[in-house]
Amino acid sequence: MSEAVLILGATSAIARATAAAFAAKGHTLYLAARDMDELRRSAADLHLRYGVEVRYGLFDAEQTETHATFLQTVIEEMQGLHGVVLAFGYLGDQQVARDFSIGAKVIASNFTGAASILSHCANYFEPLKRGFIIGISSVAGDRGRQSNYVYGAAKGALSLYLQGLRNRLFASKVRVITVKPGFVDTAMTYGLPGLFLVASPQAIGERIVAALDKSADVVYLPWFWRYIMLIIKHIPEPIFKRLKL
Repeated sequence: MSEAVLILGATSAIARATAAAFAAKGHTLYLAARDMDELRRSAADLHLRYGVEVRYGLFDAEQTETHATFLQTVIEEMQGLHGVVLAFGYLGDQQVARDFSIGAKVIASNFTGAASILSHCANYFEPLKRGFIIGISSVAGDRGRQSNYVYGAAKGALSLYLQGLRNRLFASKVRVITVKPGFVDTAMTYGLPGLFLVASPQAIGERIVAALDKSADVVYLPWFWRYIMLIIKHIPEPIFKRLKL
């Protein structure tokens, strides 16, 4: 088989576009998510369009006790892995900040589940001294804003986790890339107020794959979000706390 890439959360719009970009480069794919019917359709479509081997299987980020067995099954089925893309997440709704039963799900999906599966991925790649891990975080994790601070906190924790993982795996020559998209036209953001400079999933997916050929460890997508967030992070707290963001 060609170099295999595992896509976690493979039914999201960004994950689909990323999978297509990898398939266009000839990579074998393993698609993982909770919706088996959607995975089956995506796998068939990618195989038909790009002629690559595409397999799929059930993965639930919140069922952390299943992660070790899941990854071992994928490794055996694909005869090894070249890389992993973590593309799952859960935004929640306007009640997240007031109802922690919803907030707990946001944290479990965006951080706890991510840290769990990535710990197993890191343990696999480290002794091989090769491979890559791409984690899709968010610009929301750069500063806490009243509109989405629970989601932002979980994504911020993921960004820090990826930073530490990158530091750990550098000596083993395992690449760890943190991707921070801004607003993307997906089902998760559909209908949300205040969106601007919205990017297409296709453009984001292509740039995620292209990041492997560049040297950046942290990639803002589109690129201008690096500067938008730089400004937002440097607003003094006495001013920032008065803003409706």
